[in-house]
Amino acid sequence: MADPKGFPLKDNATHDATEHYERYSAPLMAPFVTAVVEAADLFPGAQVLDLACGTGFVARAAAAQVGPTGHVAAADLLEGMLRTAARHAPRMYPDIEFTLAPADKLPYPDDSFDAVLCQQGMQFFPDLEAALTEAARVTRPGGRFTATAWTPPADRSPYFAAQLRAVTEHGTKEAEARFATSLSCPADRVTAALTKAGFHDITTREVTFTIAFPDLADFAAGHLAAVPWGQSIEETGGAAAFTEAAETIRRTLTAHTAPDGSATLPFTATLTTATR
Repeated sequence: MADPKGFPLKDNATHDATEHYERYSAPLMAPFVTAVVEAADLFPGAQVLDLACGTGFVARAAAAQVGPTGHVAAADLLEGMLRTAARHAPRMYPDIEFTLAPADKLPYPDDSFDAVLCQQGMQFFPDLEAALTEAARVTRPGGRFTATAWTPPADRSPYFAAQLRAVTEHGTKEAEARFATSLSCPADRVTAALTKAGFHDITTREVTFTIAFPDLADFAAGHLAAVPWGQSIEETGGAAAFTEAAETIRRTLTAHTAPDGSATLPFTATLTTATR
Protein backbone atom coordinates (compact mmCIF):
# COMPACT_ATOMS: atom_id res chain seq x y z
CA MET A 1 0.00 0.00 0.00
CA ALA A 2 1.33 3.38 -0.82
CA ASP A 3 -0.63 6.42 0.24
CA PRO A 4 -1.65 7.05 3.86
CA LYS A 5 -4.53 9.16 2.54
CA GLY A 6 -5.73 6.29 0.36
CA PHE A 7 -5.00 3.37 2.66
CA PRO A 8 -4.65 4.56 6.28
CA LEU A 9 -5.07 1.35 8.22
CA LYS A 10 -5.44 2.05 11.93
CA ASP A 11 -5.56 -0.37 14.81
CA ASN A 12 -8.51 -0.09 17.15
CA ALA A 13 -9.53 -1.65 20.43
CA THR A 14 -10.83 -4.83 18.85
CA HIS A 15 -8.27 -5.79 16.22
CA ASP A 16 -4.90 -5.18 14.63
CA ALA A 17 -5.90 -3.73 11.26
CA THR A 18 -2.87 -5.01 9.38
CA GLU A 19 -3.32 -8.54 10.75
CA HIS A 20 -6.94 -8.30 9.63
CA TYR A 21 -5.66 -7.25 6.22
CA GLU A 22 -3.27 -10.21 6.14
CA ARG A 23 -6.00 -12.67 7.14
CA TYR A 24 -8.97 -11.42 5.15
CA SER A 25 -7.26 -10.14 2.02
CA ALA A 26 -5.26 -13.35 1.55
CA PRO A 27 -8.02 -15.41 -0.14
CA LEU A 28 -9.02 -12.42 -2.26
CA MET A 29 -5.47 -11.73 -3.40
CA ALA A 30 -4.09 -15.26 -3.80
CA PRO A 31 -4.88 -16.03 -7.47
CA PHE A 32 -3.93 -12.51 -8.55
CA VAL A 33 -0.62 -12.75 -6.68
CA THR A 34 0.08 -15.93 -8.62
CA ALA A 35 -0.79 -14.17 -11.88
CA VAL A 36 1.54 -11.24 -11.14
CA VAL A 37 4.44 -13.49 -10.19
CA GLU A 38 3.97 -15.78 -13.20
CA ALA A 39 3.80 -12.78 -15.56
CA ALA A 40 7.12 -11.52 -14.23
CA ASP A 41 8.82 -14.70 -15.46
CA LEU A 42 11.13 -14.86 -12.45
CA PHE A 43 14.16 -17.11 -12.36
CA PRO A 44 16.55 -18.46 -9.71
CA GLY A 45 18.89 -15.71 -8.61
CA ALA A 46 16.64 -12.84 -9.73
CA GLN A 47 16.61 -9.53 -7.88
CA VAL A 48 12.98 -8.54 -7.24
CA LEU A 49 11.11 -5.59 -5.73
CA ASP A 50 7.60 -5.92 -4.32
CA LEU A 51 6.37 -2.34 -4.63
CA ALA A 52 3.67 -1.24 -2.15
CA CYS A 53 4.06 -4.66 -0.60
CA GLY A 54 1.34 -4.46 2.06
CA THR A 55 1.71 -7.49 4.29
CA GLY A 56 3.97 -9.23 1.79
CA PHE A 57 1.81 -11.54 -0.33
CA VAL A 58 3.87 -10.97 -3.48
CA ALA A 59 7.21 -10.82 -1.66
CA ARG A 60 6.67 -14.28 -0.19
CA ALA A 61 5.62 -15.77 -3.53
CA ALA A 62 8.55 -14.15 -5.33
CA ALA A 63 11.04 -15.39 -2.73
CA ALA A 64 9.91 -18.94 -3.41
CA GLN A 65 10.64 -18.43 -7.11
CA VAL A 66 14.05 -16.75 -6.95
CA GLY A 67 15.46 -19.19 -4.41
CA PRO A 68 18.49 -18.88 -2.14
CA THR A 69 20.63 -17.14 -4.77
CA GLY A 70 18.02 -14.46 -5.40
CA HIS A 71 16.91 -11.47 -3.39
CA VAL A 72 13.53 -9.88 -2.69
CA ALA A 73 13.11 -6.32 -1.46
CA ALA A 74 9.70 -5.10 -0.33
CA ALA A 75 8.77 -1.45 0.12
CA ASP A 76 5.70 0.16 1.64
CA LEU A 77 4.82 3.52 3.14
CA LEU A 78 2.95 2.06 6.12
CA GLU A 79 5.10 0.88 9.00
CA GLY A 80 2.34 -1.32 10.41
CA MET A 81 2.06 -3.21 7.14
CA LEU A 82 5.80 -3.85 7.16
CA ARG A 83 5.78 -5.11 10.75
CA THR A 84 3.04 -7.59 9.89
CA ALA A 85 4.82 -8.57 6.67
CA ALA A 86 8.00 -9.30 8.63
CA ARG A 87 6.07 -11.44 11.12
CA HIS A 88 4.66 -13.55 8.31
CA ALA A 89 7.82 -13.82 6.22
CA PRO A 90 8.86 -17.47 5.83
CA ARG A 91 12.24 -18.49 7.18
CA MET A 92 12.85 -21.18 4.59
CA TYR A 93 13.72 -18.61 1.92
CA PRO A 94 16.38 -15.89 1.98
CA ASP A 95 15.33 -13.06 4.25
CA ILE A 96 13.07 -10.53 2.54
CA GLU A 97 14.35 -6.97 2.91
CA PHE A 98 11.45 -4.83 4.13
CA THR A 99 11.89 -1.07 3.71
CA LEU A 100 9.74 1.89 4.71
CA ALA A 101 9.54 4.06 1.61
CA PRO A 102 7.04 5.87 -0.63
CA ALA A 103 6.65 4.55 -4.16
CA ASP A 104 7.90 7.78 -5.69
CA LYS A 105 11.07 7.93 -3.58
CA LEU A 106 12.65 4.50 -3.43
CA PRO A 107 15.96 4.04 -1.57
CA TYR A 108 17.53 1.76 -4.16
CA PRO A 109 20.25 2.45 -6.73
CA ASP A 110 19.50 2.70 -10.43
CA ASP A 111 19.09 -0.61 -12.27
CA SER A 112 18.79 -2.65 -9.05
CA PHE A 113 16.09 -5.16 -9.99
CA ASP A 114 15.33 -7.70 -12.67
CA ALA A 115 11.64 -7.31 -11.90
CA VAL A 116 9.35 -4.90 -10.07
CA LEU A 117 5.97 -6.29 -9.04
CA CYS A 118 2.97 -4.39 -7.69
CA GLN A 119 -0.18 -6.18 -6.55
CA GLN A 120 -3.18 -3.88 -6.01
CA GLY A 121 -1.05 -0.89 -5.09
CA MET A 122 -0.96 1.44 -8.10
CA GLN A 123 -4.41 2.89 -7.45
CA PHE A 124 -3.24 4.25 -4.10
CA PHE A 125 -0.21 6.13 -5.42
CA PRO A 126 -0.76 9.90 -5.03
CA ASP A 127 1.18 10.47 -8.27
CA LEU A 128 1.06 7.39 -10.50
CA GLU A 129 3.46 8.77 -13.11
CA ALA A 130 6.07 9.70 -10.49
CA ALA A 131 5.83 6.26 -8.88
CA LEU A 132 6.18 4.40 -12.17
CA THR A 133 9.07 6.65 -13.23
CA GLU A 134 10.80 5.64 -10.01
CA ALA A 135 9.97 1.99 -10.71
CA ALA A 136 11.60 2.38 -14.11
CA ARG A 137 14.70 3.92 -12.56
CA VAL A 138 15.33 0.94 -10.28
CA THR A 139 14.56 -1.65 -12.99
CA ARG A 140 17.44 -2.93 -15.08
CA PRO A 141 17.26 -2.46 -18.87
CA GLY A 142 15.25 -5.38 -20.20
CA GLY A 143 13.73 -5.98 -16.77
CA ARG A 144 10.05 -6.60 -16.18
CA PHE A 145 7.27 -4.66 -14.50
CA THR A 146 4.06 -6.51 -13.64
CA ALA A 147 1.05 -5.29 -11.72
CA THR A 148 -2.63 -5.79 -11.09
CA ALA A 149 -5.38 -3.31 -10.25
CA TRP A 150 -9.06 -4.03 -9.79
CA THR A 151 -10.97 -3.40 -13.02
CA PRO A 152 -13.56 -0.64 -12.73
CA PRO A 153 -16.47 -0.12 -12.44
CA ALA A 154 -17.47 -1.84 -9.19
CA ASP A 155 -20.19 -3.92 -10.83
CA ARG A 156 -17.54 -5.91 -12.70
CA SER A 157 -17.18 -7.83 -9.41
CA PRO A 158 -20.37 -8.56 -7.37
CA TYR A 159 -18.49 -8.29 -4.08
CA PHE A 160 -17.23 -4.79 -4.84
CA ALA A 161 -20.70 -3.78 -6.02
CA ALA A 162 -22.00 -4.93 -2.62
CA GLN A 163 -19.25 -3.00 -0.84
CA LEU A 164 -20.11 0.10 -2.84
CA ARG A 165 -23.75 -0.19 -1.79
CA ALA A 166 -22.71 -0.55 1.86
CA VAL A 167 -20.39 2.44 1.67
CA THR A 168 -23.01 4.57 -0.08
CA GLU A 169 -25.74 3.69 2.41
CA HIS A 170 -23.74 3.75 5.64
CA GLY A 171 -20.61 5.80 4.97
CA THR A 172 -19.65 9.41 4.45
CA LYS A 173 -18.33 11.12 1.34
CA GLU A 174 -14.85 10.37 2.68
CA ALA A 175 -15.62 6.65 2.79
CA GLU A 176 -17.02 6.81 -0.74
CA ALA A 177 -13.89 8.59 -1.96
CA ARG A 178 -11.63 6.01 -0.33
CA PHE A 179 -13.58 3.20 -1.97
CA ALA A 180 -13.49 4.94 -5.34
CA THR A 181 -9.69 5.13 -5.10
CA SER A 182 -9.50 1.33 -4.99
CA LEU A 183 -10.99 1.23 -8.52
CA SER A 184 -9.16 4.22 -9.97
CA CYS A 185 -6.62 2.55 -12.28
CA PRO A 186 -8.19 1.56 -15.60
CA ALA A 187 -5.92 0.06 -18.23
CA ASP A 188 -5.58 3.24 -20.30
CA ARG A 189 -4.41 5.27 -17.30
CA VAL A 190 -1.78 2.67 -16.40
CA THR A 191 -0.57 2.34 -19.99
CA ALA A 192 -0.16 6.10 -20.36
CA ALA A 193 1.78 6.38 -17.10
CA LEU A 194 4.07 3.45 -17.95
CA THR A 195 4.79 4.91 -21.39
CA LYS A 196 5.71 8.27 -19.91
CA ALA A 197 7.90 6.51 -17.34
CA GLY A 198 9.96 4.92 -20.11
CA PHE A 199 8.60 1.37 -20.23
CA HIS A 200 7.83 -0.34 -23.54
CA ASP A 201 6.11 -3.49 -24.81
CA ILE A 202 3.23 -2.69 -22.48
CA THR A 203 0.35 -5.14 -22.38
CA THR A 204 -2.86 -5.11 -20.38
CA ARG A 205 -5.46 -7.83 -20.10
CA GLU A 206 -8.31 -8.63 -17.80
CA VAL A 207 -8.04 -11.69 -15.60
CA THR A 208 -11.00 -13.12 -13.71
CA PHE A 209 -10.89 -15.67 -10.91
CA THR A 210 -13.69 -17.18 -8.88
CA ILE A 211 -12.91 -17.27 -5.18
CA ALA A 212 -14.63 -19.45 -2.58
CA PHE A 213 -15.50 -18.05 0.84
CA PRO A 214 -16.54 -20.68 3.41
CA ASP A 215 -18.38 -18.09 5.53
CA LEU A 216 -19.36 -14.99 3.56
CA ALA A 217 -20.76 -13.12 6.58
CA ASP A 218 -17.49 -13.53 8.48
CA PHE A 219 -15.46 -12.51 5.45
CA ALA A 220 -17.60 -9.45 4.71
CA ALA A 221 -17.19 -8.12 8.25
CA GLY A 222 -13.51 -9.06 8.55
CA HIS A 223 -12.51 -7.62 5.21
CA LEU A 224 -14.51 -4.43 5.76
CA ALA A 225 -12.57 -3.90 8.99
CA ALA A 226 -9.32 -4.27 7.04
CA VAL A 227 -9.91 -1.58 4.41
CA PRO A 228 -9.97 2.21 4.86
CA TRP A 229 -13.55 2.76 3.70
CA GLY A 230 -14.75 0.26 6.28
CA GLN A 231 -12.68 1.91 8.96
CA SER A 232 -14.12 5.27 7.94
CA ILE A 233 -17.65 3.94 8.44
CA GLU A 234 -16.76 2.74 11.94
CA GLU A 235 -14.95 5.96 12.84
CA THR A 236 -17.85 8.20 11.85
CA GLY A 237 -20.88 6.01 12.55
CA GLY A 238 -19.66 3.75 15.31
CA ALA A 239 -19.99 0.01 15.73
CA ALA A 240 -23.69 0.01 14.81
CA ALA A 241 -23.07 1.61 11.42
CA PHE A 242 -20.19 -0.76 10.75
CA THR A 243 -22.33 -3.81 11.61
CA GLU A 244 -25.12 -2.55 9.36
CA ALA A 245 -22.65 -2.01 6.52
CA ALA A 246 -21.29 -5.55 6.81
CA GLU A 247 -24.85 -6.88 6.89
CA THR A 248 -25.67 -4.89 3.75
CA ILE A 249 -22.80 -6.61 1.94
CA ARG A 250 -24.00 -10.04 3.07
CA ARG A 251 -27.62 -9.31 2.17
CA THR A 252 -26.73 -7.87 -1.25
CA LEU A 253 -24.90 -11.11 -2.08
CA THR A 254 -27.74 -13.40 -0.99
CA ALA A 255 -28.25 -14.66 -4.53
CA HIS A 256 -24.62 -15.81 -4.62
CA THR A 257 -24.72 -17.46 -1.18
CA ALA A 258 -25.37 -21.13 -0.46
CA PRO A 259 -27.63 -22.27 2.41
CA ASP A 260 -24.58 -23.00 4.56
CA GLY A 261 -23.39 -19.40 4.23
CA SER A 262 -20.58 -20.09 1.77
CA ALA A 263 -20.21 -18.23 -1.51
CA THR A 264 -18.14 -18.37 -4.66
CA LEU A 265 -17.67 -15.00 -6.33
CA PRO A 266 -15.88 -13.75 -9.46
CA PHE A 267 -13.30 -10.97 -9.25
CA THR A 268 -11.75 -9.16 -12.20
CA ALA A 269 -8.46 -7.27 -12.31
CA THR A 270 -6.33 -5.77 -15.03
CA LEU A 271 -2.96 -7.49 -15.32
CA THR A 272 -0.28 -5.22 -16.74
CA THR A 273 3.16 -6.19 -18.01
CA ALA A 274 5.89 -3.96 -19.36
CA THR A 275 9.60 -4.01 -20.19
CA ARG A 276 12.16 -1.45 -19.15
